[in-house]
Amino acid sequence: MLRLSITKTPKVYIGGSFVRSESNNVFPIVIKKGRSRKFFANIPQCTRKDLRNAVEAAARAGPGWKKRTAYNRGQILYRLAEMMENRNSELSEAIAMTGNVSTAQARKEVITSIDRIVYYAGWTDKFEQVLGSTNPVAAPYFNFTIPEPMGVIGIIASDHSPLLGLLSQLIPAILSGNTTVALCSETVPYPTILLGELLATSDIPAGVINLLTGFRNELISTFGTHAHIRGLDIADPTKEAEIEIGKNAAKSIKRVHIRHQPNWNQKGIQNLYEIENFIELKTTWHPIGA
Repeated sequence: MLRLSITKTPKVYIGGSFVRSESNNVFPIVIKKGRSRKFFANIPQCTRKDLRNAVEAAARAGPGWKKRTAYNRGQILYRLAEMMENRNSELSEAIAMTGNVSTAQARKEVITSIDRIVYYAGWTDKFEQVLGSTNPVAAPYFNFTIPEPMGVIGIIASDHSPLLGLLSQLIPAILSGNTTVALCSETVPYPTILLGELLATSDIPAGVINLLTGFRNELISTFGTHAHIRGLDIADPTKEAEIEIGKNAAKSIKRVHIRHQPNWNQKGIQNLYEIENFIELKTTWHPIGA
């Protein structure tokens, strides 16, 4: 007996739930093999309302995520790497379906992504000691510089290395206690859909990572103007978009980190200073004695 296969309905991951776009608009993705093209699924085309909903979810998750111990955040990130290891083949297929990279290259990207999460998981309980300091003062008090998370960080990912690039931006931001709203690759969005499925069953609390799919030119201005987004990490903006982001971010006093043609496989791309991009260094005094 013939039967039709059940077509997957991808959804975005916001606040720990899978949702369709507020607009109900979608755009198609196809599987490319040589010269053949085959429809695979419709991806949600997120709107500014979806972005605002995601920022609200991230803001609600922030206090609880910040209060967790650094060691616990490291355990949670390591668990995500474990889950990705178990779905290595599926993630590789999602990257390779575009036909832009080979299966071997896609598999290498997934493995590097897993290793990158493990690398940053090891920094969760160490970066404060390295980036913070005890400052000598000629007075009867202690003086400390302490790193603290900024809040909600907006991330706009590159189309190049869609999984590795996204995680290379996400993980350094959340490990210090920030929460994130990410607009994923416009041309290769499906690996992000799978990442959302992994996050939903991981130990990362709902709202810490929110993943949007859609068109960059429709959402980038809202990332810049939204008052509750405290920092932006943007890969491969056009010159016009970079100027617009700079103007909008200045109005709401955002920290902006621009990446021009990042090579996510480059030696040294993962480092302590990726964490420093979105922390605040606060100085405090404590009296000595009674």
